Amino acid sequence: MSTVSPETALVYTMVTVAASDNKMTDSELTRMTGLVGYLPAFQDYNVEKLRADTESCIDLLQSEEGLDAVLGLVHEAVPETHLDLVYALACEVAASDGNLSQEELRLLEMIRHHFNIDRLTAAAIERGIASRQKRF
Repeated sequence: MSTVSPETALVYTMVTVAASDNKMTDSELTRMTGLVGYLPAFQDYNVEKLRADTESCIDLLQSEEGLDAVLGLVHEAVPETHLDLVYALACEVAASDGNLSQEELRLLEMIRHHFNIDRLTAAAIERGIASRQKRF
């Protein structure tokens, strides 16, 4: 049994990616709020918890165990059938400001490996998100 809900674990994933380059941009925060507002995975999540979950994740990231602790909590809370969703949300937030930093790219790679997301699935997720980021 995990100490966080699956929805909170997904929020932790998004916060971790947004904070990976030591700055959370407005576009990343807006994307996180939007995803929580419309994805079916968050249908039972109280959006009022978003701020508290964000702050608790940041506190956890600043602890000695940091990233390993967050990834462990996420892995405990999210069913195996939804681990591709973890990676997709991480990619969504990373791409939201139009600039993928080296820190974000490295974290995405770590998430992909930690959750055993196969390369073909990862490529499909990345391509879909890249398509949604296009502008005219």
